[in-house]
Amino acid sequence: MRFPRPTLAAILAVSLSSLTMTACGSGSGDGGGTDVKFGYISDYNGASLLAIAENQGLWEDAGLNVDVKSFTNGPVQIQALGAGDLDFGYIGPGAMWLPASGKCKVVAVNTLAYADRVIAQPGISSIEDLKGKKVGVPEGTSGEMALNLALEDAGMSPGDVEKVPMEPSTVVSAFSSGQIDGAGIWYPLIDTIKEKVPELNEVASTRDMGDKSFPTAFVGGNGVDEETTTEVIGVLQEANDWRAEHPDETISQTAEMLEISAEDVERDAANVETMPTADLVKATEDGTTDQWLNGLSEFFVDTGQLQSVPAPEDYYTGDLYTKAYEK
Repeated sequence: MRFPRPTLAAILAVSLSSLTMTACGSGSGDGGGTDVKFGYISDYNGASLLAIAENQGLWEDAGLNVDVKSFTNGPVQIQALGAGDLDFGYIGPGAMWLPASGKCKVVAVNTLAYADRVIAQPGISSIEDLKGKKVGVPEGTSGEMALNLALEDAGMSPGDVEKVPMEPSTVVSAFSSGQIDGAGIWYPLIDTIKEKVPELNEVASTRDMGDKSFPTAFVGGNGVDEETTTEVIGVLQEANDWRAEHPDETISQTAEMLEISAEDVERDAANVETMPTADLVKATEDGTTDQWLNGLSEFFVDTGQLQSVPAPEDYYTGDLYTKAYEK
């Protein structure tokens, strides 16, 4: 989420200029197939299918030579898509306004995620107690979305807190050192913060917003051809079903890819609802996915990030998702 627009543009420009320092890459090797540059966020949602695809040889089987790079958030990946530095990436629900505004295409819904929280320093026990206080948020992300939703549910507005735009890693350090009073942020980063501030309070959670759904998604650049997009979707679908059938192995493979403990990944995965590909295809065909996307777009209209609610078919390639499954 972003307030104001020019601030986010500036943040993204700075972030992109430093990608060589913040992004780490690995790939499936030079297999002579179609080259694909794929971004992800280093958590269970963002990395698990990519870990499976690599370990199970799915990219190679599809004739794709994939190089993956880690990013700190979704908006920076979408900026990279627009610049041609990526072909595909991963975003959380808080960045869904960007494909909805035409910056890229949603090629596959991944999961429903409930990892976002508004956290507060010890002694601050409610969202109302944050009024007038400094709250750090990674602008344009699901962390800011969680904050805005929590303020709305409490009858407050974004202007009731002093919102401080920060990169996710800066939120961690600023909260841990007491420089900010609260934060809109997500797991597993909250686990890192808890190591320094174990008595922090979770004053709002997307898990408690039962009337709302928060889809995560894989996105593709507007210039990527349909054939490549369909092949990539097919790999993601195959990996998705493998994940559903092998949850323990998925946690192990994701932990290996991210170079963290399996226990950390398991805690992160507890905030995620996965669905087999057949269910995601059905959701695409019966309009459920449209409802998820429209629900987010309506919220983004309220926050000023979208001018109107676009038709999901304008930015979600549901036809290709269904085609890949039938293939």
